[in-house]
Amino acid sequence: MADAENPTELIAEMGRRARRAAAALAGMPTATKAAALRAAAAALRDAEAPILAANARDMAAGAARGLSAALLDRLQLDAGRIAGMAAGVEAVAALADPVGQVIDRAERPNGLQLSRVRVPIGVIGIIYESRPNVTADAAALCVMAGNAAILRGGSEAVHSNRAIHAALAAGFAAAGLPADAAQLVPTTDRAAVGAMLAADGVIDLVVPRGGKSLVARVQAEARVPVLAHLDGINHVYVDGSADAAMARAIVVNAKMRRTGICGSMETLLIDRAFAAPDALVHALADAGCAVRGDADIVAATGIAPATAEDWDTEYLDAITSVALVDGVEGAMAHIARHGSHHTDAIVAADEAVAERFLAGVDSAIVLWNASTQFADGGEFGLGAEIGIATGRLHARGPVALEGLTTYKWIGRGTGQVR
Repeated sequence: MADAENPTELIAEMGRRARRAAAALAGMPTATKAAALRAAAAALRDAEAPILAANARDMAAGAARGLSAALLDRLQLDAGRIAGMAAGVEAVAALADPVGQVIDRAERPNGLQLSRVRVPIGVIGIIYESRPNVTADAAALCVMAGNAAILRGGSEAVHSNRAIHAALAAGFAAAGLPADAAQLVPTTDRAAVGAMLAADGVIDLVVPRGGKSLVARVQAEARVPVLAHLDGINHVYVDGSADAAMARAIVVNAKMRRTGICGSMETLLIDRAFAAPDALVHALADAGCAVRGDADIVAATGIAPATAEDWDTEYLDAITSVALVDGVEGAMAHIARHGSHHTDAIVAADEAVAERFLAGVDSAIVLWNASTQFADGGEFGLGAEIGIATGRLHARGPVALEGLTTYKWIGRGTGQVR
């Protein structure tokens, strides 16, 4: 390993090793990759005690640094979360292998047979912050899709990430995977991020998972292709036709189940025709949420007024903004102005209104009568996710195995010349 004090040399050396591992993984049988993931999941369960001890060190350091409750929730591990992490790795192992899948095929008039076939991307760099489960999710998804991974976690989770990576590496090695299939950058020096972003020809794709400042830096500095999302400014719109009990349950869950995840509702939009907007506001407040409203909501409920900045804020905390709107068209206009193309939901009994919302809202995930907290690769049956992409190219929504592949054209001829 190159000297960690020289980030450029370190990333270059990790990249060379990853390239060799990627070449081996690209042709590896599905059964071998799946067995390696199952071995890694078992190793995670066996390493519960050291992982929890490492996480306790990170939690103590985070509290001393003044991390918010939302960030501490993202950082914290317990026995249940480790079990869930291991189950997620096993779920990836059980998925259909995209590598080698034929997307389509055709025969040209001259008899040349063409097909598009899924292949791995190569070396994928993952830059992430406070959620240590990303170490396991990213490694599992990259490996199953035939890619080598270079993982660079945040300083707040350094001990947790190292303990998780050690378990994964032990499981991979026991199953015969290349030692460099998933490498963890050993330094927390921010210059290592810059070195990854400049590693054109070494890293094939960078995926940032973190806050707005991280993603903005990656997009500004990267000389490597980036698969990213910005804010999760997610909306739930409650239509006048909505069932009141369903609306209350969805709204409270969308905000309060876990406030620090990217699928959490940040703004509630209520149709002026909905009979009891105050009941939704009070339900949020009773659940421990600080609610800020537009002038109409303030007049109806007496809550604190929202500022102009509230409509464009990803709180990642027990805070939400609420506005009354003029039907589904008013809701879609608000989302178009303030949304981030991540996840938006409608609660409605009127199917025509719901279909208008589903077709008209330009977000990666659009839901009808369901909580935005379902914006998750595991909930979509993808085993896990590398992130939720909000752009329009290559992959959109939860990015899992298929999103970590590209394709190549294969032509089979019988002597054709041109």
